[in-house]
Amino acid sequence: MSCRWGTELWDQFDNLEKHTHWGIEFVERYTKFVKERSEIEISYAKQIRNLSKKYQPKKNSREEDEYKYTSCRAFLMTLNELNDYAGQHEVIAENLTTHIICELTRYIQELKAERKSHFHDGRRAQQHIENSWKQLESSKRRFERDCKEADRAQQYFDKIDADINVTKADVEKARQQAQLKHQVAEDSKNEYLTYLQKFNKEQNEHYYNLIPHIFQKIQEMEEKRIEKVGESMKTYAEVNRKVLPIVSKCLDGMTNAAASIEPTMVSSLQVVESFKSGFEPPGDVEVEDYSLSMRRTVSESSYLNSRGEGKPSRSNSRGKLWPFKRNKLMSLLASPRQPPPPPPTSPSPGAVPNGPQSPQQPKEPLSHRLNEFMTSKHKMQCLRSLTRGGSGPEDCSHLPPEQRRKKLQAKINDINKELQKEVDQRDALTKMKDVYVKNPHMGDPNSVDPRLEEIGQDIDKLELESRKYEVKDHSTEHHLKSRSTDFDDDFDDEDPLPTIGTCKSLYPFEGQNEGTISMAEGELLYVIEEDKGDGWTRVRRNEDEEGYVPTSYIKVFFDTNAKGAMTYI
Repeated sequence: MSCRWGTELWDQFDNLEKHTHWGIEFVERYTKFVKERSEIEISYAKQIRNLSKKYQPKKNSREEDEYKYTSCRAFLMTLNELNDYAGQHEVIAENLTTHIICELTRYIQELKAERKSHFHDGRRAQQHIENSWKQLESSKRRFERDCKEADRAQQYFDKIDADINVTKADVEKARQQAQLKHQVAEDSKNEYLTYLQKFNKEQNEHYYNLIPHIFQKIQEMEEKRIEKVGESMKTYAEVNRKVLPIVSKCLDGMTNAAASIEPTMVSSLQVVESFKSGFEPPGDVEVEDYSLSMRRTVSESSYLNSRGEGKPSRSNSRGKLWPFKRNKLMSLLASPRQPPPPPPTSPSPGAVPNGPQSPQQPKEPLSHRLNEFMTSKHKMQCLRSLTRGGSGPEDCSHLPPEQRRKKLQAKINDINKELQKEVDQRDALTKMKDVYVKNPHMGDPNSVDPRLEEIGQDIDKLELESRKYEVKDHSTEHHLKSRSTDFDDDFDDEDPLPTIGTCKSLYPFEGQNEGTISMAEGELLYVIEEDKGDGWTRVRRNEDEEGYVPTSYIKVFFDTNAKGAMTYI
């Protein structure tokens, strides 16, 4: 199917200009993508080489002695193969730079110059036809004006000629004036017809020769651009495919290194040769009877005689060789074990719900623990830094309950999206591996395994993080329900809540979240609902202004008659 822009798009000069500009931007974006991929390959190869170098045995160190074992030698072979594997990623980066990045960068410059030339010719042709049209319009207006003047002159002459009171000289003068105007109108008509003929000829040349020729060059330029992008994408795949045989050899080398490990006889003999002491195992320990001095019904002399005067012989035990010093063994057995450190009195800020629980401690009122916490000047400064700066803890505990639930739900949604992407990527790699298994000439199936393992670890991390936030979300939702029940009970009565005390703000607070109220430092407010354990206290400024403020930002003075009055600092 043939398609010519010059005939099909003769009136779309501006749109073609925008389209070709977008095409150049696309080539630049693809070039940037390949450049970033090359940088990633170089960075990855550098990290792999550093990792291999890090675990290479140090000279004149104990690690050199360890490489007499087959497992250590296999690990060293794996490190060497890993170093060669990193080299192949450097080859990928080098080929991407040479065959794609440099070529496309040079081609983009040529493409911009060619496009500029074509559209310059198009604008010049467009300007020429517009100037010709302006000349035609000007001649037409002049012809119209001269015709109207000639008509008025003719009417004036006819009027004077019919008037018997006008002299013959005036009539002759009017006649000559009318003839002059008619001649001017005739000249304007001839000029207009000339310009009209010229414009039609130039217009025909413009739309049937010049514009099609220019647009055809632009079409060929655009088709060449698309072809160049396709060739670059094909080269991109070939650059990666060329290193697969060497990468496969590196992986085969790692497999052979693992197969060279001998876990049975050779390794066992090496351990024996390394650590065998040559001592005989100790013999039986003879009994040392301390009951000889006790008073018994049996005569002491006969008992002592039967035991050889109470001096048992220990010559056999003394002749034994011990592989360690006896006094050192006894000191180790007699030393008491260190007691475990005491559990923390309060959970850490980042503790995860339903995580490992610390040993149970006697519960103390919340006010006692807060007062104890605030008595330390250092802890007070830490609290100010937490409440005044930063984006808040990870569990969003600095927000009101409803805002905290929304934030947690948003995080859960984001994690689920990332998890779905990882699952899709894993499925795609699994299908790719199956294709490689069925068609070995297309690629090595083992080359996909490292990426699959990495994706599996990422999926496990995301699932763990999702469950963590779901637990937090459930606990927040449960707390919200209990709070909403309290709110329903509170608002059953149309009268406002009574004040249960007053409070003084210790720090300024900007109530930007839903349900909160702002306050200035040192401001006095009325307390209408105490902290229910979520870190927020409900206060009122006047009849129309009330909301929640952080409990740690205020000092509360409850009425002595109020039930359960506590003081928070």
